[in-house]
Amino acid sequence: MRSIWKGHIQFSLVTIPIRLYNAIDIGQTIGFNLLSKEGHHPVGYEKKDKVTGQPLRAEDIVKGYEYEPGQFVIIEPEDLEKVKLKSEKVIEIEGFVDSAEVHPTLFESPYFIVPDGDVAAKTYGLLCATLKESGKVGVGKVVLRDRETPVLITPHERGMLLYRLRFPNEVRNINEVPSLLEVKADQEQLKLAKTLVDSMSTTFSKIEMKDHYYEAMKSIIDAKVEGKEVVMVTEEEPKVVDIMTALKASIEAKKKPMEKATGTSSKEKQANRGAAKRRVG
Repeated sequence: MRSIWKGHIQFSLVTIPIRLYNAIDIGQTIGFNLLSKEGHHPVGYEKKDKVTGQPLRAEDIVKGYEYEPGQFVIIEPEDLEKVKLKSEKVIEIEGFVDSAEVHPTLFESPYFIVPDGDVAAKTYGLLCATLKESGKVGVGKVVLRDRETPVLITPHERGMLLYRLRFPNEVRNINEVPSLLEVKADQEQLKLAKTLVDSMSTTFSKIEMKDHYYEAMKSIIDAKVEGKEVVMVTEEEPKVVDIMTALKASIEAKKKPMEKATGTSSKEKQANRGAAKRRVG
C-alpha cells in the first residue's frame, strides 16, 4: 500500500508528521474496456477540437476558464504555481467539534492517517487518545488533487481516519426536492410501525454488507471465460400493498420464528402437564 499524501497535522503549536493512505479498496469494483464490435479491438480515447474536428496532442491543450459564454481566460502552468497554500503540506486543525454536528451529507472519501516515523508516533497516539476521551473530532483543510477541501479527523480502532468533506454550500437543500410532501402520520399506523422497527432492531455488525451485484457480475464473467452457459438470476419486484396490511403481516411474520425458537412442542407440553398431575397426586 502506497501513501497518497505526506505532510503534517498541526493544531496550535503541536505538529505531527503523517502520511495518508486510501481507505477504499478500488479493486473491489468491476471495470470494463471499450472494444470495437468487429474484431474486439481496444477503443482509444482521442481528444479532438470540437470546432475543427482535428485530433489534439497533450501539448496542444491548455486550461481555460469560461467567464462569459464562449469567452475564456487561459490559465498557464506558471499561474497555477503562484497558488501556494499552507494546506498543501499541512492539515491545520481549525477547531474540535462534537461529531454529531457534522451532517452525514458532508462526508466524502475516507483515508487512513498514520504517523510518519517513530518520533511522530507518540504525539500521534496522544491525539488519538484525546479524541477518544473527549468524543471530539478535528476539522481543518488540506489540498488534495489540486483542490483545497475541508477535512475531518476522527479516531478509528488503533489509529485515526481523515474524511474529505464537502463544503456546506455544495449540499442542496432538501426543501428544493420536488414532490416532498409534509404528511402527518396516522397514530395507529405509527404504533404498528414502531412495533415492527423494534422487532427488527439489531446491531450494524450483524447486518450483511455484501455487494451482490459484484458477485453476480463476477459469476457471469467467470462463466464466459470458461465457456459455460450463463444462468440468469432475476428477482421479483416487491408488490405495493395497503400500509396497514403490510405492517400487520410483517409483524406476524416476525413473531412466528420467535415462537418456534422459544416455544415448547405439543408433546413437551403434554409431558409437563402429566408430570404436574403426578406431583399433585
